[in-house]
Amino acid sequence: MENRKKVAFYTLGCKLNFSETSTIARSFEDEGFDRVDFEEVSDMYVINTCSVTENADKQFKQVVKKAMKLNNKAFVAAVGCYAQLKPEELAAVDGVDLVLGATEKFKIIDYINDLSKNDFGEVHSCEIADADFYVGSYSIGDRTRAFLKVQDGCDYKCTYCTIPLARGISRSDELNNVLKNAYEISKQNIKEIVLTGVNIGDYGKGEFGNKKHEHTFLELVQELDKVEGIERLRISSIEPNLLKNETIEFVSKSRTFVPHFHIPLQSGSNDILKLMKRRYQREIYTERVNKIREVMPHACIGVDVIVGFPGETDEHFLETYRYLNEMDISYLHVFKYSERDNTEAADMDGVVPENVRVKRSKMMRGLSVKKRRSFYESQLGSTRTVLFESENKEGYIHGFTENYVKVKTPWNPELVNTLHEINLTTIDTDGSVRMEFVAVEV
Repeated sequence: MENRKKVAFYTLGCKLNFSETSTIARSFEDEGFDRVDFEEVSDMYVINTCSVTENADKQFKQVVKKAMKLNNKAFVAAVGCYAQLKPEELAAVDGVDLVLGATEKFKIIDYINDLSKNDFGEVHSCEIADADFYVGSYSIGDRTRAFLKVQDGCDYKCTYCTIPLARGISRSDELNNVLKNAYEISKQNIKEIVLTGVNIGDYGKGEFGNKKHEHTFLELVQELDKVEGIERLRISSIEPNLLKNETIEFVSKSRTFVPHFHIPLQSGSNDILKLMKRRYQREIYTERVNKIREVMPHACIGVDVIVGFPGETDEHFLETYRYLNEMDISYLHVFKYSERDNTEAADMDGVVPENVRVKRSKMMRGLSVKKRRSFYESQLGSTRTVLFESENKEGYIHGFTENYVKVKTPWNPELVNTLHEINLTTIDTDGSVRMEFVAVEV
């Protein structure tokens, strides 16, 4: 047993990356590796990279440095989006031994020999057109919820985005396989599944560039709602043009889907949406939010917004700010635009100075704080169900209600991964909500 090798994982980026890291980790366990924390000394470190923002690129180098500090003889492998986009750049980072692109990352075991360090990082990447097959994945055992991948890649051509270059065309898992994975997760005493993908509303496109939808996203949601043993299902992020009224209505009446939607907007200006090559205008977004509020007044609605996009004048920015200020939404994820190689936007005129981008980002983040506070206040006095997380944070245990209100109560290990009916009472200084129990475990 003492000859068993140790492997540790670090994930940068999105929920989809977390689900894929977990699947890759299970392949190591199947080969006799022991998985350890990234903070521990390990024989091998696997870093699942992201390249959505400039910051994610910088983070990669810091993570490699951290691994080398723990064990300078450890074998370091990089996989994921950044590994596909800039393999040579990653391979040149001191300490990196192996870089695997989009088609190779799930075959990482095949590239591991005796874990001895390489003088130079070895690269195995592909033309992104070759990434036309689907590999299903889900995370398990990492958290109190599981991330279930149902779709990969994207056919959209948004002018700021590198994801189609990093992940290839839109393709989906077969419905039966998604249901099988959901059932497997349900057997692990995991209470919540988050559906994830690059563009999950586009669910149903087959492999090898087949554009025909075998099933729709609505059919996926309807079938998952029938899986026994799952208490909650959450839709991670869905494009406004692909979130249909039928899906919103189904969620409002479903057994397991929670009233929480995360819908990317990116800009509240139709001029900027056009420059971004988004597939909707602001009016569509308004319709979706109004529909959700009509059938689920208590729903949580999150918004992605990009500030400082080329051509965004002060007037455009204020148009977005006022639009979001007036909309009945619950929080924002704010992204400060950063130029990405090989994207249309990187060559556009009207570059917004960095200091202006920073200022706009601060204003939007301030609006997000205000919106979240307002949403939480609207929920005080209501009875909700909370799923408790596993971490002890300064003597408190936190959890989220079905409509994504963050609550806290004094630490009690028996509450971990349990669902309880609660009353929301007051907002604490840290922004979370205090609660009182209504009923024992649900």
